[in-house]
Amino acid sequence: MHLGALLITFREALEASVIIAVILAYLKRTGRETQKREVWLGMFFSIFASLVLGAIVIWFYGGIEEKELFESVASYVAVVVLTSMIYWMATKGKSIKSEIERKVSKVISRWALIGFVFVVVFREGFETVLFVTPFMTQNLAGTVVGIVLGLIFAGAIAYTLYVVGVKINLRRFFYYSSILLIFVAAGLVGYGTHEFIEWSEEKGFDLGFFEKEAYNLGIPESSVWHHKGLIGSILMVLFGYSVKMEWGRVLVQFGYLVLALILITRAYKRKEI
Repeated sequence: MHLGALLITFREALEASVIIAVILAYLKRTGRETQKREVWLGMFFSIFASLVLGAIVIWFYGGIEEKELFESVASYVAVVVLTSMIYWMATKGKSIKSEIERKVSKVISRWALIGFVFVVVFREGFETVLFVTPFMTQNLAGTVVGIVLGLIFAGAIAYTLYVVGVKINLRRFFYYSSILLIFVAAGLVGYGTHEFIEWSEEKGFDLGFFEKEAYNLGIPESSVWHHKGLIGSILMVLFGYSVKMEWGRVLVQFGYLVLALILITRAYKRKEI
């Protein structure tokens, strides 16, 4: 099981659940309960489209030769979008409900509502595929298991919130999960940098200081503390841990971590958590 895939899928699926719950509650409050079927149809189509997109990404990856470069670019793109999403949630999170309700109020016809739900939910599915692509290139089976478990946990939380009626502070939840995601993203950008350095070396490019080894803990691959071992692999996913790193990876990974943590914590502190 890949913890990074589980965490990201859980977060994205929970956001999608919140959106669906807001739409259903608004339809009920405004006497449009007969349109609930369109909401479920839009969600079904968006999930199907996300699965197709994921299959296309896996197929594309299997057919390319420059795998290190692809993994590097995929990691960087995922980190940029992931950071943007986290920052958007930090600054616009409280206005999501009113914005969705305003848009649903303008959507009257059946197909328009299906289309609207498809777009807003598929956005979460697209982001999930984008974020887990670097994980899929490393461990496809573990990533799939993580995705499935993330969906199950998100469904359980959504059921607890909107059916059982248990109340939690969603903004506080998103704050702490955002901090954890920043650490995951730092590991991703570090991994992407490592793959780029390896690709550059294969192509004969000299990156100088950036490709030199910053440290090497000397831990053998058979050890549980190696980043491919039982404990080390968990630390790698959650905190970007590695038994050795190039200077380029150290600077990019930890530079991103510091800047992103400052950016996100300040964004949340500007509004009540």
